[in-house]
Amino acid sequence: QLQLMESGGGLVQPGGSLRLSCAASALTFSSYVMGWYRQAPGKERELVAHISMIGGITNYVDAVKGRFTISRDNAKNTVDLQMNSLKPEDTAVYYCNAGLRRMGSTWYPGSTWGQGTQVTVSS
Repeated sequence: QLQLMESGGGLVQPGGSLRLSCAASALTFSSYVMGWYRQAPGKERELVAHISMIGGITNYVDAVKGRFTISRDNAKNTVDLQMNSLKPEDTAVYYCNAGLRRMGSTWYPGSTWGQGTQVTVSS
């Protein structure tokens, strides 16, 4: 059974950078579309970025385009989220998700989530 574990969150000043990493346990990692979601207090969980199985296709929510980069290493079973030029509105718990699927123009999460890692952007 696939298990996910995030790391790399923390407190950073506005304009700073953080790199989140998600390690997966399953040898079938490369068969999953992977994504990063976030949930801020009082808000719904939102999809931030996702990456195709081989890694050639990436997509981002408009709010993070040009600042965040998702990448994966199928040999190491990891998916990372490099976050630059962080803003206070990026503050949230970030979750790794496996098995995203698309229906029409909407992407839906898979059933496997990590435990989440807190990112706080504040001066």
